[in-house]
Amino acid sequence: MKAHELRDLSLTELEARLKDEQESLVDFRFNKAVAGQIENPARIKNTRREIARLKLIINEKLSAE
Repeated sequence: MKAHELRDLSLTELEARLKDEQESLVDFRFNKAVAGQIENPARIKNTRREIARLKLIINEKLSAE
């Protein structure tokens, strides 16, 4: 999702999405460690960026309160 789309979500929705992204990152890393390779290695990078984007927007919303 783009940042402007994420800004429209509520704080609880953002936190839930952040939790899901963090869990998927753990799964990607586990699969890479066990199997030695994954289907799409760029997904790890994209997931990390999505987590950073979510954290940024959550902090923006918290500081605006």
